Amino acid sequence: MDGRERQVMSDIDLREFGKLEAQVESLQIEVQSLREDVKTLLELANKSKGGFWMGMTIASLMGGAITFVADRFFR
Repeated sequence: MDGRERQVMSDIDLREFGKLEAQVESLQIEVQSLREDVKTLLELANKSKGGFWMGMTIASLMGGAITFVADRFFR
């Protein structure tokens, strides 16, 4: 190491560096938790989308059946 590198190393407070390491570790844990939450929300959204389209299909079939019966009844 030359004099400049030694100066930079001595300017770094080891306690502050330790605190920063702890904060980074904590943030990494939080990010992992957020990833899991986003995956769960995505799965829920995909299930909801399938249920929505099934509901639309059933409503369309019921509407068609009611229209058919009403058309035959009122002729």
